[in-house]
Amino acid sequence: MSFIGKDGRARGEPMSDTTFLLIITVVIFLAMYVSAAILFSGKGFAKPQMFFNLLNENAALIIISCGLSIVMIAGGIDISVGGMTALISVACVVHLNDMEGSGFLTSLLLALGIGLAFGLLQGYLVAYLDIQPFIVTLAGMFFARGQAAMIETQTRTVANESFSALAQARIRLPIGSMNNNGVFVQAYMELGVIIALVTVAALFVTLRWTTFGRSLYAVGGNKQSALMLGINVKRTKFLSHVLCGLLTGLGGFVFLLHVRSGAVTHAAGYEMDAIAASIIGGTMLTGGVGNIFGTFIGVLTKGAIGNIVRAMGLVGSWWPGITLAAMLCFFLILQSVITSRKRA
Repeated sequence: MSFIGKDGRARGEPMSDTTFLLIITVVIFLAMYVSAAILFSGKGFAKPQMFFNLLNENAALIIISCGLSIVMIAGGIDISVGGMTALISVACVVHLNDMEGSGFLTSLLLALGIGLAFGLLQGYLVAYLDIQPFIVTLAGMFFARGQAAMIETQTRTVANESFSALAQARIRLPIGSMNNNGVFVQAYMELGVIIALVTVAALFVTLRWTTFGRSLYAVGGNKQSALMLGINVKRTKFLSHVLCGLLTGLGGFVFLLHVRSGAVTHAAGYEMDAIAASIIGGTMLTGGVGNIFGTFIGVLTKGAIGNIVRAMGLVGSWWPGITLAAMLCFFLILQSVITSRKRA
């Protein structure tokens, strides 16, 4: 007789690949951050604000990476998210600056509308016309950057006072640290962090306890098996791209809240950062395996790598990239070992 544990697995049943990769990601991040807090305590790593700055600086990337993880779990890819973010920032800045003291809600709807439009078109081409997602989203990336350049070629700062006031809002926390003058300084979070955390929680519940979430894993794991289970594979793939587009729209708006400007060059390389964070977080390129919480930790890991490299005094902007590449290689090799074990 088998007994079912709280995690839904029968006692004695082997740990799932998703759980295994998530545990490794969390352990690596905690070991990395705790070590940095001990070794570089004089450079602020031991202060709570250093951790919350990771969230403040990467709130938009968290949301966008979660959307990309959804597509990757379903066995696809989307490299247009960086270009979409740039287009959203430019379009929303132009819209906000044309409004007098308002426009927050309409600019949010504009951002979501742009993301939804890309998601619908790219999802249809991938799911129903069976075009390779890499080619479709590569075209989407170029199209988005081109549209952003057509709207505005120069960097523009948000001049809308109500939006700027909201962007500068800080959520004070009951924890903090003492400054050099012996004054207690509260840690804070930006509004975008709250949006990112709510998004992570909602997607975690969606993937774990809804039919749509289970369908994503089934389609990404084995399309033929999913078809035999009665899952609409094309619709699931289509919806994964639509959801990714909507999340990119939301992430692009949070990005604008943080930088308060729009430019064609904004979010350059965001698609690669999102893919890297998803892989580090345990999402497999082959599909069918992934965890939104792991993606969240993957983004924080990527951010922590940059802070640690700077704290070590390594000169040159390439060192964070080298370190991230080494970690990516580790997780890709680990995924390859897991895949080989399944085939054996």
